[in-house]
Amino acid sequence: MISNENNAQLYALILCGGFSKRMQTDKFLIAYHNNVPQWLYLHNLLTPLVEHVFISCRNDQVSAFDQQYALIEDSIEGSSPSVGLLSAHKAHPEAAWLVIACDLPLLTDQSLQLLINERDPIKYATAFISPENDLPEPLIAIWEPKGLAVLRENFESGFNCPRKTLINNNIKLISNQLPHEQLNANTPEEMDYVLKNWKVNS
Repeated sequence: MISNENNAQLYALILCGGFSKRMQTDKFLIAYHNNVPQWLYLHNLLTPLVEHVFISCRNDQVSAFDQQYALIEDSIEGSSPSVGLLSAHKAHPEAAWLVIACDLPLLTDQSLQLLINERDPIKYATAFISPENDLPEPLIAIWEPKGLAVLRENFESGFNCPRKTLINNNIKLISNQLPHEQLNANTPEEMDYVLKNWKVNS
């Protein structure tokens, strides 16, 4: 176990536990890149960059993943992205987490490497600024153990929005020179836009 929180080992977490209601199909299974499902594309991006990569999922999703991949099943009740984050924090409380939502089809290792290079472990988290509203992006960010401890306290008090936790605490915000890589695809229309306008599936 890491004794100094400021040197917390960095793990990665791919959030796949959402219900994908707007997309009407599991977002983590969409193949944007050469017929590779999105969860595996992200896993391949993250593997060279961190010590361990984990997939966050609900209990009823386990069979969707090959047994060779490390899973963290949701271990607390709830339906927000905080559930996956806090389940990972519960499993490995000593680790910092590079958290990636599964609905980022344009993400490459360039943005991930920038996030890692800019990490400030003294802060509660390191996050990109959203190009849409200038707010912190909670689901493409590095959460330090103390940041996740605050998220847990907020969640237990009924405030389960990870973005609000970032807004209300001392974090490092960075600008991404490739802001299009933060594009979320949450609907069939957004999925079609990515496939038609970006060379991701060739």
